Amino acid sequence: MVGRRVRDQAMPPRSRRKFGASQKDRIFFACLPEADAAARIEALAEGLKREKGFAGTPILPQHLHVTLFHLGDWNGLPQPVVDLARAAAAEVAAPPFDVAFARVESFRNRTGIYPFVLSGEAAPWRPLRTALGAALKRNGLGGAVHADDDFKPHVTLLRDALRAKPAPTPPIAWTVRDFVLIHSLLGKTTHIHLARWPLAAMLSKAP
Repeated sequence: MVGRRVRDQAMPPRSRRKFGASQKDRIFFACLPEADAAARIEALAEGLKREKGFAGTPILPQHLHVTLFHLGDWNGLPQPVVDLARAAAAEVAAPPFDVAFARVESFRNRTGIYPFVLSGEAAPWRPLRTALGAALKRNGLGGAVHADDDFKPHVTLLRDALRAKPAPTPPIAWTVRDFVLIHSLLGKTTHIHLARWPLAAMLSKAP
């Protein structure tokens, strides 16, 4: 009965997913760019910062990522959520896939500090997100999966008070071969990789 209560209450409501004084620990699933792609993204961010007059600091190359699912902001590492997330991730079966990002833009928000991002298409990500989303629901973390999901894959380059209109950029591509559960210490520029799961080619079943 206790275990069931943990599963049912593991995910916070959407209103809790805000950066507040008591919420310094963010948990999320993400995919990281390969090393050569990360280097290209870092160079792109530095060049566009100068070109557009941004004052924000580019994201560290080791922190560049595409978020798959956000599992909430917490006061301390929520071990029950981490355990359920690990169990869900272990159930995922999805093949590696190729992605390309060919647009930069500023996302709107209410803070006045806008994420300036490198954006790509959602279609290549669908098999992985569908498999992981279903596993999260089975393991009591369905609050991270929304019926009205408008997933837009992106890599945040920097954050700034200035906004930039969408613009094309030479594509940056890589092959997604795994996904990671990340613990971000908000305000401390620290990402801790809690676990990583490789993607594997799907074998067709014999008739």
